[in-house]
Amino acid sequence: MPGTIRIFADSTCDLPSSWIEEYNIGIVPLYVVFGEQSLRDGVDITPEQLYAKVDQTGSLPKTAAPSPSDFIAAFTPSIEQGEDILFLSISSELSSTYQNALIAAGELPEGRVTVFDSRNLSSGIGLLVMKAVHAAREGSSIPQIVKLLSSIVNEVECEFVVDTLDYLYKGGRCSGMQNIIGSLLKIRPVIKVMDGSMTPAYKVRGKKEKALDQMIQNALAQVDNMDNDLIVVVHTMAEEEARFLQKQLQEKTGAKQVSISTAGCVICSHCGPQTVGLMYTKKPS
Repeated sequence: MPGTIRIFADSTCDLPSSWIEEYNIGIVPLYVVFGEQSLRDGVDITPEQLYAKVDQTGSLPKTAAPSPSDFIAAFTPSIEQGEDILFLSISSELSSTYQNALIAAGELPEGRVTVFDSRNLSSGIGLLVMKAVHAAREGSSIPQIVKLLSSIVNEVECEFVVDTLDYLYKGGRCSGMQNIIGSLLKIRPVIKVMDGSMTPAYKVRGKKEKALDQMIQNALAQVDNMDNDLIVVVHTMAEEEARFLQKQLQEKTGAKQVSISTAGCVICSHCGPQTVGLMYTKKPS
């Protein structure tokens, strides 16, 4: 009789808290670091508190992966209860979270923890987590779930529009000159996740609505290839725009579910307030 499976993810998966509770998903938080102070994402600090702190100090926090001992502490109670663990991490290109989870898995009883690299971030991970959760509930084994995830990991479409270049600039992800020019010309970069990394996909000049509309058009162009189980709109303090996107996508894609999720502190500290993202999965090719 195979043991029960429990799905874990890190705090960058940006899943609604109601889903985390309903499906008993284990969450291992990353850290947001202000000077000497390390705060657990979503546990010790909220996005609102993060932005207030950035305004107050004028500097951005750094972010850090959970340590192997954090993972051991998170996984051990489940293992002791007889559960086998499948952990989905933020892309190994973006963080040492995956590496540290592997180290922890090696310290724990053999075969009890499987670590999967999502090659993604934010709700792009969340989409894979939900696939894993539903597969586990339908009786799939961990190797079967890993096989399923491996077939769709490169099919996750993850695109988001950044409202201000300040955070990318302060975080060293865009040069000072670009920041000034971008602010003057109101250029809004749209970032995509490609090959596990964040890549500027294109720029939209003018109002943010133009960028949101472009994201909708890009998604609609893929509607025949889209896995229509779930589309996620994720945002940082941009609820109105997220609802606009949700309504448009609900009407035009026929997806079973278009959900809104709010980004956690790690995503917020890299992208800044008023960021809006759109994530869905294409059918395996």
